[in-house]
Amino acid sequence: MIQPSTLKFLKDLKFNNNKSWFDANRKAYEAAREDFAAFIDRLITAFGKTEPTVLHLKARDCMFRINRDVRFSKNKEPYKTNFGAYINPEGKKSVKGGYYLHLEPGGSFTGGGIWQPMPAELAKVRQEIDYNLQEFEKVLGTKKFRDTYGGLTVEEGQILSRVPKGYEPDNPAAAYLKYKSYTALTNLPDAILTSPTLLTTTVKAFQTLQPLITFLNRAIDE
Repeated sequence: MIQPSTLKFLKDLKFNNNKSWFDANRKAYEAAREDFAAFIDRLITAFGKTEPTVLHLKARDCMFRINRDVRFSKNKEPYKTNFGAYINPEGKKSVKGGYYLHLEPGGSFTGGGIWQPMPAELAKVRQEIDYNLQEFEKVLGTKKFRDTYGGLTVEEGQILSRVPKGYEPDNPAAAYLKYKSYTALTNLPDAILTSPTLLTTTVKAFQTLQPLITFLNRAIDE
């Protein structure tokens, strides 16, 4: 579970997103970050019973900085209003699929996959789907997956209007080949964030996602 004080810090930051306020509340930030890190360490240990390849990771290997990169953004607010952690055996910068937890009051979610892969990796995933469509649809069609995620994430700007070059429009896998990212996400209501059930809920969500991650990473490895 996450401490209420951590959520309060993130809420307050949303309405005071400037350096002077942040500096004045740095101790609150450090306590909130430590709280989130402690949860991520527990999550790695718990999920590691199913996915032992993540057991060597520590929270610091998975968590993202709170500072925003504002160089190419119209939004010049200096800080993110969330904590995020990407659990991937090969690290946060791996080209392979992994598992993600996003903590933000009113907008928390968990899940994972491959988001905006480079062209080489994207081509491999599309080819794997084309070659093994029945297996891919079976992964997405299980009751657990549908109940948890509904389906692949439909994100604005992440789906082509036409099938990519090299594939026919009537390809049976056309709907999936148009995706630029292959992720699945499920929302976490605020009430569960401070509940002891947060850990088991997140672990179960990751376990449900494992077959998709295995499929995507097999494509990249090949």
